[in-house]
Order: sequence, then C-alpha cells, then structure tokens
Amino acid sequence: MSTENEGTEVPADPTAPSAPATPPVPATPPPAAPTAGQAPQPQPAPQFAEDAPTQVQPPVPAAPPAPAAAPAAHPHAPVHAPEPAAAAAGGGGWPPAPPAVPSWGEPVPALPADPARKRTGGLVAAVLVAALVAGGIGGGIGYWAAQREDSGQASTTVASGEAPASFKREPGTVAAVAAKALPSVVTIQAKSGGTQGEGGTGTGFVYDQEGHIVTNNHVVASAAEGGTLSATFSDGRTYDAEVVGRAEGYDVAVIKLKEAPKGLKPLPLGDSDKVAVGDSTIAIGAPFGLSNTVTTGIISAKNRPVASGDGGGSASYMSALQTDASINPGNSGGPLLDAAGAVIGINSAIQSTGGGYGQSQAGSIGLGFAIPVNQAKAVAEQLIKTGKPVYPVIGATVNMNDKGEGAQIAEQGAGGTEAVTPSGPAAEAGLRPGDVITGFGGHPIDSGPSLISEIWTHKPGDSVKITYERDGKTATTTVVLGERTGDS
Repeated sequence: MSTENEGTEVPADPTAPSAPATPPVPATPPPAAPTAGQAPQPQPAPQFAEDAPTQVQPPVPAAPPAPAAAPAAHPHAPVHAPEPAAAAAGGGGWPPAPPAVPSWGEPVPALPADPARKRTGGLVAAVLVAALVAGGIGGGIGYWAAQREDSGQASTTVASGEAPASFKREPGTVAAVAAKALPSVVTIQAKSGGTQGEGGTGTGFVYDQEGHIVTNNHVVASAAEGGTLSATFSDGRTYDAEVVGRAEGYDVAVIKLKEAPKGLKPLPLGDSDKVAVGDSTIAIGAPFGLSNTVTTGIISAKNRPVASGDGGGSASYMSALQTDASINPGNSGGPLLDAAGAVIGINSAIQSTGGGYGQSQAGSIGLGFAIPVNQAKAVAEQLIKTGKPVYPVIGATVNMNDKGEGAQIAEQGAGGTEAVTPSGPAAEAGLRPGDVITGFGGHPIDSGPSLISEIWTHKPGDSVKITYERDGKTATTTVVLGERTGDS
C-alpha cells in the first residue's frame, strides 16, 4: 500500500475564511464531538479490515469532496431564537434554566459580546468550528489564524522526509565499512581455454598496490591452463589478469592484473587468531553473479575442520572460521571483514543441504566457512615469491574416511608405500601404523581431515605436541613438522 500522501500536512489557503458559512448537514447522525485539538476520525474503509488478504495496494486516492452545506438562510430573514427551556421545578427563581442546545444544522445563537475577550474569543470560536467542520484542513486554518495573530514573525516550514544534503554514515557502521571496502573488491570471471569455454564467477580482493589479487584456487582453476581471467571493480572498470600461483590444498590462489591501475588500495589484514565467537562479520562478493553484494553476520564458531572440493577431484582442508553471514556460490574468494573493515578470512565454502561441504547451488543456510587470514597471508606470500605452495607434513598416511575417534595412521601407504615415512617427522616422534591421533597442538582431532586442517595452520619446522592412543593407552609426543613443496 502506498503511503506517499499519508501524514503530509495540507497548508491552508491564506485567503480562505476561518470557517464555512454554515456547518454541513451529515447524512447520518454525527459522531461524538472530538476532544480539543482533535479532528473527527473518518470511518475505516473495508479494504483495511484485519482479515483482508495482504496485497499491493494502489496509491491512496484523493479525499472525497465535503458534503454539500445546508442552504444558507435568507439574508433578510429574522433569526428565531429557540424556545426557552421549561423552568425548574417550583417555578421561576434559582437556579436558572440551562441554555437550550440547538439541533444539528441550526444557527448557533449569538452570545453577549465581552469587550475584553471579543477579538480572541472570536478567533478561538472560528478555529473550533473549523476543526469540527473542516476536519482534515483544520490544522491548516489554525496555522493561518495563528499567523494573523502573530504578525511580527515569519514561519519556516521544512518538509518531512528531506534528508540533509551533508548526511554521512558514522565510522564503524556497516554502510561505512562497506563503502570503504567495496572499491578494493573485484568480481572475477574465469574461462577455460577449451572449446566449451567453461568457467565461472568468483570474488577476490586487492592484496597490494602492484595489482596482486587474492582469491580461492577453485575460482581460477578452470583458467589456469590456457584460459582467460578478468577482474571487474565496483566502479565497472575491467582488467585482464593472469594466475601467479595456486595452492589446491589450501584453496588459495593469487592472480595479478596485467595492467594494474595506479592508486590501488589494498584491504587491511586483521589477526584471525584474535577473532572471538560472536564478533560481527561483513562478507562481500558476487553471489550467483550479483556483484558488490554485502551481507552481515557474526563468527558463529572457530577451528571448524572443513574439507571441500572444487568439483575437479582435488580437495582442500582448512581449520575454518564459521559465519552465519549469507555466503553463496560466487562469494568464493571474497573477503570476510570484521567490524573495523579488516580482512579476517577468505570466504571459501558453504554447508550444503546434501550434507557435504563445498559450493552448492542450494544457497546459503547460514553455515559459511572462511580460511583464516593468517593462514591465507602466509600462503599468498609464498605464491607471490615462488609461485608454488609449501605444506607442513608429519610424514604419515592417515585414514580419511573414519570419523569420531581420531585420525588413525594407516597400516600401509598409497601404492604399497610405508604408512610412516622412514626418518620422517612421525617416525622421529615414535609414531607407528595403527596409532590413533586424538589431539594436535591442544585441539581435539576426530578424523583425518581434521588432523590435516590443524597441521596446515602451522609452518614447516614448528614443534607440535601430539596426543595419541596405542593398544588402549593414551600417550603424548612432540613432532617437528617437515615440508612438501607443490601440489603434486
């Protein structure tokens, strides 16, 4: 229903009289007189009934014309006063009879003039009659009369709904954070080099002034081998780009604008280790291709072990930040910001209704996952430096299917190799095939993916305490992480 004309005061015509010649004659008995300063209320129309169906209403029509006034009395006809009321019981004397009340539509008998109150009394009577008779324009007539009474000052009327031209959002509001961040976020179009030209849309953000853009590996994977990439800024400028490096396991990639413009503003990076559950979040991306979309939420959990796939057979693992900010396909690679506008994560995966993690066309159900920015920053720096990712490893093959009781070291590795690499980190720490790792660096481990997610939050050379079970007994040891370069 349109509310375009509701609540708007109608100014009176300064040349109009303070009241019509005679009150209108209603078709039905009049309602009770309103209290002082209150106009009679119109009867509600049927379409406003509470049980009417909700629908789009047409604009509010103009007010119907006022009912025709009763014919004015002949200018020379005598005015007949009403019959005096009967005397009180007991005949004349005190108290005197009350004044007669004229019937509706009859002229109101004149009262004796009071010289001291003649001017103001007539003004008040005119305003009251206007309020009773004119209804919707009573306020306008009252304003006109007040202007005549106060002739020494002029009035300035400000129309409601007009926002000041200098209106600005306060720093720290979602609107202010989004306005500052959007120019540094790009929508990425990736197309493969094949005849089909397959690809998709994702998001990235400016990492430095040299034109490096950080995003997800699965956003640019289709264009990595002979395909094409483009990045479009929020102002519509589009630039060709190329892949600098990709890390499939981390699901992080860095691309670079081929002709980077001057004045690029990198987004500030926060500290994901200091994020707390309940902190506000702002996600920016292109869900389903709708560029420059901003959604909000909170950090709903931390250290979520997430294993996701890009549909091409490769899997990635992260100890993710969980957020309920709306994230959908196309948000991938976009920044997850804190309330101050600093990047705390890279939006990477959503929980699908099918029960798995990854990109799902089903849309957001309030479970989104982001790579912590501390991990993403380390990976991005490595990719910019060498073009290849470096992974920390323990030198053991674990079961990736079982879940609930820890990550069990397999009896045999892939292709018949040993499950525990000789002289590797796990072997040096005393771990054996069949051991079940239940804790890593103080975090509980319930599966192989959760173990890998925790390992990849560290760097090669880190010493990490491990809790494991062997033959029904719990033990602890310390492992010094090794490294592996590249995804192959």
